[in-house]
Amino acid sequence: MIKLIINADDFGLSRGVNHGIIDSYLYGVVNSTTMMMNMAGTDHAIQLAKKTSGLRVGVHLVLTSGKPIATDVPTLISENGYFKSLAAFNNGSDLSLAEVEKEWTAQIERFIASGLTPTHFDSHHHVHTLKELEPVVKKLAKKYRLPVRRNGWIAIDGVEPYADLSLFDFYGEGVTEDYFSTLSTRIRDGTTVEIMCHPAFVDHSLINRSSYTFMRMTEHKILTTVTLPEEMVLL
Repeated sequence: MIKLIINADDFGLSRGVNHGIIDSYLYGVVNSTTMMMNMAGTDHAIQLAKKTSGLRVGVHLVLTSGKPIATDVPTLISENGYFKSLAAFNNGSDLSLAEVEKEWTAQIERFIASGLTPTHFDSHHHVHTLKELEPVVKKLAKKYRLPVRRNGWIAIDGVEPYADLSLFDFYGEGVTEDYFSTLSTRIRDGTTVEIMCHPAFVDHSLINRSSYTFMRMTEHKILTTVTLPEEMVLL
């Protein structure tokens, strides 16, 4: 049996994203999500999470979108006060690790202060997988006793992984009607697989913040209509 964790990223990005994720849990196969703590839709996501028992909710650590929560983190921001873009990163080597730890700690602490208990963490644009940021990831995983998303099959040494394998190909052109029916052809029996997804109802806030928009509605459609093969089960 293949065990599935279907994790919706970007919870908190906008109200439309939030509603799409909750709908994909209530009426579909999504069973996990990770929340951005520095977005306009964060408070709305917190309210929805508190009303939605059974949904795993972790922290989607941010370093490349919006503004930081912490103050005095100059190496993380551009002149406009917003986080640097992913393209501006030099593999993380131009960032202060102390500032990254300060900011990510603030994001996790905001999550906890809301009254929610995180189940795991990952990151926006997968920045937690950058080798240069590994010391911070290890420290936070140990401090908060949280599992962390793998980079494919690769886990961070000494850190509990959220699943045996993390797949990032249910995205863009990879969002197909037969995605789940063909999954067993490439995954061995007994594997716990995390599948990243981005379901949403498109709203103006999402359009203004992300280049990945209407395909999220296609994801939502598939995630709320798919029938999983007999050899798969939601974990």
